[in-house]
Amino acid sequence: MEITPELLKSFKDRMHITHNSEDNYLKELIETSYEDIKSKCGEFDINTALRGKELVFERSRYAYNDALEYFDDNFLSQINSYAFDNLPDTTTTTTTTTTTTIPG
Repeated sequence: MEITPELLKSFKDRMHITHNSEDNYLKELIETSYEDIKSKCGEFDINTALRGKELVFERSRYAYNDALEYFDDNFLSQINSYAFDNLPDTTTTTTTTTTTTIPG
């Protein structure tokens, strides 16, 4: 996944980070967090799936603050909820054919 300048800016704004010296590190955190959330919740587009983006940013924040070991426990409800809502649609349609024999 490519971390766009807009996505990085959004994360930096959220974290109140104004300097550019950690940009590569922040991109790595976001990318790693995206992969982790994707592995738990399934594929999603971080630019359009707001709940997925929120989880990625929160996990990145925990990683940035060296508290990653607390993320899963603190966000378990949100992770499970998003994973459930993000399940692929596996609805199938069944067609039944009935044959009637008329004696005669």
